Amino acid sequence: MSDSFPLPTKPEGVIPSLLKRFNSGKIEAMMALYAPEAVFVANDGRTITDRAEFTAILEHDIKLGLPLKANVRHVFVGGDTAQIVVDWSIDGTGPDGKVVHMHGTASDVMRRGADGFWRYIIDNNQGTAVRHPGS
Repeated sequence: MSDSFPLPTKPEGVIPSLLKRFNSGKIEAMMALYAPEAVFVANDGRTITDRAEFTAILEHDIKLGLPLKANVRHVFVGGDTAQIVVDWSIDGTGPDGKVVHMHGTASDVMRRGADGFWRYIIDNNQGTAVRHPGS
């Protein structure tokens, strides 16, 4: 990725990198923060492994044109794996004129790759929220 979107070299750098990438409006920059084997947990609880499918979900949110805000609660590190617990929100008026209020507490898992950079391997943006897959 270009110098304007460096990948994080420490787990504490993941969320600042996420914010910069999301708020840039560039889906390619956002997706570079995900390992090739990454999974995305959908709001309905499904685990999505198809990169094109979860790229489309993230792209939809980015195209709202509203800033992502985040407050990191915890960063837990064990070797080359980290869990990040973060409160996040997207608020404002969307391009269709409707009020947008999205929020949650994410419980995400990152891994340091052989190249030394940290990337998402599990994006669970609703954390411990109760969800019922397929309903």
